[in-house]
Amino acid sequence: MRIIGGTRRGLKLAEVGAGDAAAHLRPTSDRVREAIFNLLTNGPHGNPVEGARVLDLFAGTGALGLEALSRGAARVAFVDDGTAARALLRQNIEKMQAMGATDVWRRDATSMGPNRGPGYTLVFLDPPYGKGLGERSLASLVAGQWLAPGAVIVWEEGLPPLPPAGFTLLDRRRYGDTTVTLLRAPA
Repeated sequence: MRIIGGTRRGLKLAEVGAGDAAAHLRPTSDRVREAIFNLLTNGPHGNPVEGARVLDLFAGTGALGLEALSRGAARVAFVDDGTAARALLRQNIEKMQAMGATDVWRRDATSMGPNRGPGYTLVFLDPPYGKGLGERSLASLVAGQWLAPGAVIVWEEGLPPLPPAGFTLLDRRRYGDTTVTLLRAPA
C-alpha cells in the first residue's frame, strides 16, 4: 500500500497483508483509492479535497485520509475503535510526518455524539460491508452536526446504499466487490 498522488506520492505505508478479519481491517486497494480520488478531483462537483477538513470513519490503516492530506486536505480526523487499526494508523501518520495535521479518535463511528468544532467538508465512510453500519454512521453524523453544509461523503460498501433523505447522489461506481457512492450533504 502506497500514497498514490500529491506531495507524498510513492510513500510506502505499514503492511497489513491481506487484512485482519478479526480486527475488520480490509484496506481499500490502491486501484480503488486511485479511482476514488480521480472521481473527487476530476468530477463535475469541483475538487472537495483541496483545503478540506476530512473525517475518516472506520479508518483502518488511514490510507484514505492520508491520501487526502497528500493531495491538499488541511486536516484529517481518523475514527476507529479497533486497537490494531489505531496502531497501524499511528505508524502511517508517523511515516507521513503528519502528526500536526491529524487526530486519532477511539470512538464508535455509529455513535459519534455531538460535534464540538466546525463541520467536516469531506467524509470517508468505509464500514464492514453488509451490516448497516454506514447508514447508522451517517445518521449519527447528521444528529451530531458533524457535516459542513454541502459536505461530500465517499461511502464504500458491498452493495449500493440508498442515500438518506436530503442527500444528493453525485456518482456511483463498482470496482470488483466494492461499490463507491459519492453523496453531497444538504446545504
